[in-house]
Amino acid sequence: MKVTINDVARLAGVSMKTVSRVMNNEPSVRKKTSDKVMAAVKELNYKPNLAARSLAGTKSFAIGFVYSNPNAYYVIDMQNGILSRCKEEGYELLIHPCSSTDENVLEEIQTMIERSRLSGLVLTPPLSERQDVTDLLDSIGINYVRILSGREPSEKESKPNAIFVNDHDAAYQITEHLISLGHKHIAFITGEEEHRSTLERLAGYKAALSAHNITLNDALIFPGKYSFESGVEGAKALMANNEKVTAIFACNDEIAAGALFASRLMDIKIPEQLSITGFEDSPFSKQTWPKLTTAHQSNQDIATQAAKLLFANSRPTKIKEEKMAICFTPELVVRDSTGNAL
Repeated sequence: MKVTINDVARLAGVSMKTVSRVMNNEPSVRKKTSDKVMAAVKELNYKPNLAARSLAGTKSFAIGFVYSNPNAYYVIDMQNGILSRCKEEGYELLIHPCSSTDENVLEEIQTMIERSRLSGLVLTPPLSERQDVTDLLDSIGINYVRILSGREPSEKESKPNAIFVNDHDAAYQITEHLISLGHKHIAFITGEEEHRSTLERLAGYKAALSAHNITLNDALIFPGKYSFESGVEGAKALMANNEKVTAIFACNDEIAAGALFASRLMDIKIPEQLSITGFEDSPFSKQTWPKLTTAHQSNQDIATQAAKLLFANSRPTKIKEEKMAICFTPELVVRDSTGNAL
């Protein structure tokens, strides 16, 4: 197998960025560290890819969209949003799906960049949340923008390279909406823990309960995945074990659609006996009956802003020419799947 910069970093016990600095003879690296890296280079017979090292001078008029997400609706919105900005800039868009759980994903991303000579990348969760991925991109020296779940960065960041989605506050609003309808026993079906959005939405749910003096019951939190099947499984388990549950907050619309389907199988009327909410306002939220209360997440606008920020960061003198939106808060959309508690 081809030896990569990641292999050298692992053997030397340093970051990929440090290996890159050593290979580029940067004076800021200590001699002891440099000697460790060069020993690893010699042992592995590592040959730096000249195309990658000269990437800055030979970049193509193309950027990449790298994702690991099974939700086709999300991917299409992201693709269309980035592409709209690329057309304005006269750039092409390379779309690269991959699996964040693949042990060779770093090598896959590096190879893709080297072969395509990309000018920059837009990364979406969960890849955008991985430190090893950003370390790799920093070591290569390619411009990138991440889409992350979280709140706006501090003012100290003079050159932001992330678009933030404030899942926490949106989840707070959804939970508070349920509380306003009289619900006190509100269950929560999570997505995968490796997604920061799961943790932010769960935190928003917990914060709303606390603010309204409702005791958190861990038994009402079901560890799920971002899938329809997880909603079915979660709703069945929650309703079988907790007779008092009057509402379910699902971590996305796909989970919520599954929870609604399971409720019908159990002859539970929505919203008369059970209220269900989703998150993201995907087509799932409008294809169910009743239609789902959710939080509208403007994925296409988020993607457009990510691409805009990517181009702006590559041309710093133009960054002030346009107002840069770097934080989005999904907005509550009330539909027919929520009603007053019994």
